Amino acid sequence: MKIAVTGSSGLVGTELLRTLRAEGHEVLRLVRRTPRTADEHRWDPSHGELAPGVLADVDAVVNLAGVGIGDKRWTDSYKREVVQSRVDSTRTVAQALADAAAADPSRPRVLLSASAVGYYGDGGDTVLDEQSPRGTDFLADVCVQWEAATAPAERDGIRVAHLRTGLVLGKGGMMAKLKPLFALGVGGKLGSGDQWWPWISLRDEVDAIRFLLTADVAGPVDLTGPEPVTNAAFTEALGRVLHRPTLVPVPGFALSLVLGEFAGAGVLAGQRALPRVLMESGYRFTHGDVESALRWAVAQD
Repeated sequence: MKIAVTGSSGLVGTELLRTLRAEGHEVLRLVRRTPRTADEHRWDPSHGELAPGVLADVDAVVNLAGVGIGDKRWTDSYKREVVQSRVDSTRTVAQALADAAAADPSRPRVLLSASAVGYYGDGGDTVLDEQSPRGTDFLADVCVQWEAATAPAERDGIRVAHLRTGLVLGKGGMMAKLKPLFALGVGGKLGSGDQWWPWISLRDEVDAIRFLLTADVAGPVDLTGPEPVTNAAFTEALGRVLHRPTLVPVPGFALSLVLGEFAGAGVLAGQRALPRVLMESGYRFTHGDVESALRWAVAQD
């Protein structure tokens, strides 16, 4: 297949590119800077700019672009950046793919566009899946707008799947922040520890995306492991993997002081989300429980 990828320099994008190329796929990278190699193509999603011919003969687009949700404190300006970086990039590739389909309707195309389990808001102990209602907090609003931005592709009959990803466990990302603390023996549950963490290994995240490139699946798809755990259970599992105690809890008020609004919506809230669509479509997880996923993630260093 010929596949275009946005957000290819991130945790998921980097591993996805490596895997797709190893399988022999032709991969294009959409980048905001000046291209450095023949497989890179410049785009400017903030202005809706992508050269008309870039997606003309691609079979699929995997859209992972967007600034990090927790990279900075949630000021009003950064919250706008979080939304616009996702909406602009998604709308731009969706429209470009729709234009390509209009010019050549005989070629089947697919858009796999990132979203997040934050769509559901804080679900408490309720078991959630792709049919569950949206939440009401900022992250839910982001996801609703993010997913709606694929409309140009959907209107032209392109198969679109929304990748509602959970907490990705691999080399980098969240694990890069947690592992050093736990290795020093100063890791512990966050707040009460009762919030559900919908984890997924980086291996399964990438393999699920590969699966969805050809599977007959459209609409929302939870990219989470089959057995979500509470933050307390996650903490205990990581302590076992690293052979370290987990006796230093971080109070919720301290997280709120340091992280501001993000603490409540992104750390102390949670989703007991299940990947029903993936499992019912025939996907088989490499890492079916959090401890095996953590052992794999830790071994990547």
